[in-house]
Amino acid sequence: MTRGRLRVLLGAAPGVGKTFEMLAEGHRLVASGQDVVVAIVETHGRTATAAQLIGLEQVPLRTVQHREVELHEVDLEAVLTRAPQVALVDELAHTNAPGSPHEKRWQDVEAMLDAGIDVITTVNVQHIESLNGVVEKITGVAQQETVPDAVVRAADDVEVVDLAPQSLRDRLSAGYVYPAERVDAALSNYFRLGNLTALRELALLWLADEVDSALRTYRVEHGIDSAWQTRERVVVALTGGPEGETLLRRGARIAARTAGGELMAVHVLAQDGLRGGAPGALAAQQRLVVSLGGSYHQVVGDDVPSTLVEFAQSADATQLVIGVSRRGRLAAALTGPGIGAEVIRRSGDIDVHIVSHAAAGGHPGLPRITGGALGWRRQLLGLAIALVGGPLLSWTLFTLRSPASITSDVLAYQLLVVVVALVGGLRPALFAAVLSGLTLDFLFVEPLFTVTIADPLHALALVLYVVIAVLVSIVVDQAARRARAAQRASAEAELLAGVAGNVLRGESAPLALVSRAREAFGFSGVRLLDNEGAVIATDGEPVPDAAPEIVRVGDRATLELYGSALDAPARRLLDAIVAQLSAAIEHADLAATARRADVLTETDRVRSALLSAISHDLRRPLAAAMAAVGGLRQADAVGRSSTGTAGILSPADRSALLETADESLGTLSKLVTDLLDVSRVEAGVLAVSLAPVDGAGAVLAALDELGLGPDEVELGLDPDLPPLQADAVLLQRVLVNVLANANRHSPAGERVLVTTSRLGATAEIRVVDRGVGVPADRQQTMFAPFQREGDSDNTIGLGLGLALSRGFTDGMGGSLTPEDTPGGGLTMVIALPVAMDPERPSSRSARSGPAGDEGRSGTARDEGPEASS
Repeated sequence: MTRGRLRVLLGAAPGVGKTFEMLAEGHRLVASGQDVVVAIVETHGRTATAAQLIGLEQVPLRTVQHREVELHEVDLEAVLTRAPQVALVDELAHTNAPGSPHEKRWQDVEAMLDAGIDVITTVNVQHIESLNGVVEKITGVAQQETVPDAVVRAADDVEVVDLAPQSLRDRLSAGYVYPAERVDAALSNYFRLGNLTALRELALLWLADEVDSALRTYRVEHGIDSAWQTRERVVVALTGGPEGETLLRRGARIAARTAGGELMAVHVLAQDGLRGGAPGALAAQQRLVVSLGGSYHQVVGDDVPSTLVEFAQSADATQLVIGVSRRGRLAAALTGPGIGAEVIRRSGDIDVHIVSHAAAGGHPGLPRITGGALGWRRQLLGLAIALVGGPLLSWTLFTLRSPASITSDVLAYQLLVVVVALVGGLRPALFAAVLSGLTLDFLFVEPLFTVTIADPLHALALVLYVVIAVLVSIVVDQAARRARAAQRASAEAELLAGVAGNVLRGESAPLALVSRAREAFGFSGVRLLDNEGAVIATDGEPVPDAAPEIVRVGDRATLELYGSALDAPARRLLDAIVAQLSAAIEHADLAATARRADVLTETDRVRSALLSAISHDLRRPLAAAMAAVGGLRQADAVGRSSTGTAGILSPADRSALLETADESLGTLSKLVTDLLDVSRVEAGVLAVSLAPVDGAGAVLAALDELGLGPDEVELGLDPDLPPLQADAVLLQRVLVNVLANANRHSPAGERVLVTTSRLGATAEIRVVDRGVGVPADRQQTMFAPFQREGDSDNTIGLGLGLALSRGFTDGMGGSLTPEDTPGGGLTMVIALPVAMDPERPSSRSARSGPAGDEGRSGTARDEGPEASS
């Protein structure tokens, strides 16, 4: 019997439309004449999904009683007896009720496939076994029901039913996914925008890997050897040397240039095990490649270039990154071009990147142009050619000499001098010219075997020969000298361009200049110190007990150079670098001055706002209190001067005045307390006493303080929420401020929703209102002090509520952030760490920055009331 085909509809989260699409496909298959049945579908009360069932044959479900609960499962025997062409099975990862033929629903599907029935099924990415742990880290929720990867990978077709995260949240808000009472909790927990985006990426990447695997299988089955470069794959060759980290980071940058790029690192082991890098270095590089999101591989082969290319081709690599050879020039000349050239020759369509690194000499130093134009190694080589080539040439010419061969003999010696000049420069060429001239006179000019010249013309020819040889040597030497000067000019330009590039890329200008100066001039260490001796930037290691060369950098700093003395051209370049250092330090000083000016400007703004607030908000309760007390004093004075009366105020009037004075003084005390707290937060000296705090208890205490009941607030508190690591008094003040704002801006008849939840090591208290929301262009002033809606309503406090709330929350090691409420409104999220040790309180002085200076979203809504503990 032919096994049935399995088609899996993969979704990133519940509600994306997997079941709807499965039923729609069932209708299309029925319309095409196929026999389709619904084995099981979970509608979850969704009207649109239930409507799709109309017109499709449904196999009756099997009813199972478990713990006095009636459960409905797939009737596998009935489906197999019905033997349709296609069966629709929802929720592949479902766990069957006890007493079912199989433990898991995917096992029921396997039985249908074995019976020759095609199956269309659905599953969410969080239920795939290998991704379960990743999903738990993203969402904080562990999935109990999973399906083995092999089951999904074995499917004949896997399709992603995709929906944009915000569209899914809108669908959820509209009630298309969950009942209304579950919507807010879902939106604030599992269905956060960040969670959905990460789950969507996970589903798409998982499917991309499956498509890639299918493509490789197809190429193998059809004998296609050439790589199909469907996406960027970068292979980095590691030797275990110190250059590995540089190569890996370069490879990671190349892979990151395109979406879906893949990084692979490979190390080639010899078959005899004798060749291999340092184990410690390889282990560190393996950890690095994993942290960069890549994979590490080891292959065995004696032919390193061939093994590397074969691995890259088998992995369908598009790029191969290798390091430049660490061999010197002499070793390269003796052993051949090396691995890099061979890899390039064999790579075919794979692009090869040969990366320079510190182990290969780092940034090239500046060539010196003093002394000989050519290095001493070249001069020794030229001298060796003269000493070895001269006698060999003389023996050859003397053996073949004839009366008419003198012209060819002279030209042969002239060629020798030119070769020596090209290789070794002026000094070896002069030596070769004199030596060859004497040899010509001794062996080929009459009388032979003496240095005597019989014919004056022969003497003239010999002198001309030596002069020509010397001139050729000088020309070659001058050309080499100019080439060296051009090389140095190029190195200087590269140095300055590199420094400019470092600064433009955002790197510290002084540090970039110091680092490149040390590399270019070959210093062992360079330090830049300010006038007080503090280190501004340093690179390399100063030589112990060595006296550095001191160079002044304007009137602001000093440069210490550890190493050999510089020649004149190098010192001119150093002067240019010192000038740039001076400009960079001056720029940094100006930037620091500008930042200090910004702080002063902000301080002036806060001071002005404070004076304005005091003039409006403190005057009113102070005037009311003074008027009430004055009335009482006047009444007492009149009463004492009157005969037979207790005063002119009735008991009710006296009580009213006392109540007014008490209320006004209480308001005044609260305003002063908030002002003092803001000053503490701004100064970073807020005293915080951390201890395990019951989140639900803090919420209820804040509601009691505000006098809010079930008519104004709806609670969705997690009974399993662990204690929070917080200051109970400060947390209650934060909740009072946030709840008061939410209640004030909620429409009439709309209740504020308060929920608690846990996400990993963080607990969240979410306060949700259904008000007008916060425009994006006003979300930068919410947490600034002295901000009120329109900055005109002076009846609701100084506008310190949210400034204090954020300062308090930050001081407790948490965060206070706003989010848009789906459907309109604002959600304030108070995130605090979960108490790891409920028995251990802690105290600290919170060093927080100025309230509202963190650039988080906000609005110019009222931040009152300014609750006092």
